[in-house]
Amino acid sequence: MNYLLLILAFIIPYSIVAQDLSGEELLNKSIEYHDPYNNWGKFNGTLSVTMDTPKASPRFSAIKIDLPNDFFYLKSRRDTQETTYAIEKGKCSTSIKDSTLMRRTPCETAVLYKNYYTYLYGLPMKLKDPGTQIEDEVVLKNFKGKEYLVLKVTYVETVGSDVWFFYFDPKSYAMEIYQFFKGDPASEGKDTGEYILLSEEQIINGIKMPKTRAWYYNKNDGYLGTDTLGE
Repeated sequence: MNYLLLILAFIIPYSIVAQDLSGEELLNKSIEYHDPYNNWGKFNGTLSVTMDTPKASPRFSAIKIDLPNDFFYLKSRRDTQETTYAIEKGKCSTSIKDSTLMRRTPCETAVLYKNYYTYLYGLPMKLKDPGTQIEDEVVLKNFKGKEYLVLKVTYVETVGSDVWFFYFDPKSYAMEIYQFFKGDPASEGKDTGEYILLSEEQIINGIKMPKTRAWYYNKNDGYLGTDTLGE
């Protein structure tokens, strides 16, 4: 009985927090943790990212994000191949001249990279963007042995169809995991998508960003790769 009481002593407080917080309130607390000075909206900085994937050479990327001036620049290098993409106020330039194998034009690829990097490194602040639908209910969930406060997020049709879940530490409200499915995970989205484990932190322009992001498949926990922020 003593062991049971001990377990309940840890579980019950977090359950109460989950019940008391709305989705928007949880998001606001996490933003307060990650961006205490409200710097994301005026972010102007450079990120150095190394991507390691199985059976491939590392890819090194220098990323410039200047939100006030609507500017994005990416220079990436893998082995001897180097590519650049830039978008300034909607105008694109790139070192790539031919369409990709996925039939995207080089400038479509540039937009894809811009959205990708500004979204992932702008989280959780980017969840305030128009078209984001925050589930009101906050759920307490155990993921790989730790209890998290979990926020469900969907998007209006014109923005995206993926279903996202964001996992926050119950004490600090730090974002430690995010996960997405290609549709409702209880039906058509089952066994799709990925989860991303965040570890360590690096402060850039006053914002606490994840230093390391490790990617895995939802279906079988298969490892995809790791992105690491440089100093």
